[in-house]
Amino acid sequence: MTPQAPPARTPARVLTIAGSDSAGGAGIQADLKTMLALGVHGMSVVTAVTAQNSLGVHGVWELPQEAVRAQFRAVADDIGVQAVKTGMLASAPLVATVAGLLTEVDAPVVVDPVGVSKHGDRLLAEQALETVRTELLPVATVATPNLDEVADLTGVVVEHERDLPAAARAVLAHGPRWVLVKGGHLGAGSDAVDLLTDGHHQHRFRAPRLPVTHTHGTGCTLASAIASYLALGHEVPRAVELAKDYVTGAIAAGFPLGAGIGPVDHGWRGRDPGH
Repeated sequence: MTPQAPPARTPARVLTIAGSDSAGGAGIQADLKTMLALGVHGMSVVTAVTAQNSLGVHGVWELPQEAVRAQFRAVADDIGVQAVKTGMLASAPLVATVAGLLTEVDAPVVVDPVGVSKHGDRLLAEQALETVRTELLPVATVATPNLDEVADLTGVVVEHERDLPAAARAVLAHGPRWVLVKGGHLGAGSDAVDLLTDGHHQHRFRAPRLPVTHTHGTGCTLASAIASYLALGHEVPRAVELAKDYVTGAIAAGFPLGAGIGPVDHGWRGRDPGH
């Protein structure tokens, strides 16, 4: 008798709600690559389609709210999710739509409040900032703003590492359970420092500041990695620690692509060192 294969195990399921990056370095594409690399099953709700490459964003087309709802319902009602990550949501109506859908989710939510691309192109309408503050951040398990996004959302400008706690408190005032303020844009010192806090406990994550150029997709990758590790059962501080380690390696392995800023390498852990 031919032996039968053991029943397949269903991996942890993570949903990304974000925009598409035609160059494959950020957005939905980066999220799904990260999830695959970390051993979870990635699913997607596309909120917008962008035409972009290594030089910048050349066009943005939002999807209708009905299309976003339908994608979400198709996945959540049949397959279910064990963590959600949000990225580019583009406009106030889409932010409100996604925030409403997330109130139904009994799973951790990682909110990357994407405002501007790596090239300086605006990916969130300024009039949507208030909706992010009042509707999206309150449903976040972890919010992961960079320093520019902190300034947009709260008015707090971070110039030194000592400013990070005030920035975190300002974001927490809008309702997320945890905030990870990413300090990579400080640009000073030998380390990049991120501060994670829930208002009671603080964790600082340091990584060497790498002299690299190809960093497209860093924020998307970090948020997706956090969501993946949360889906795998880790508590928030440990999930962030593991995600920080993964993204640091991805940044170190970033590669040139096109004439501008290349992407981080999502598959760096599985690369054959001989190639």
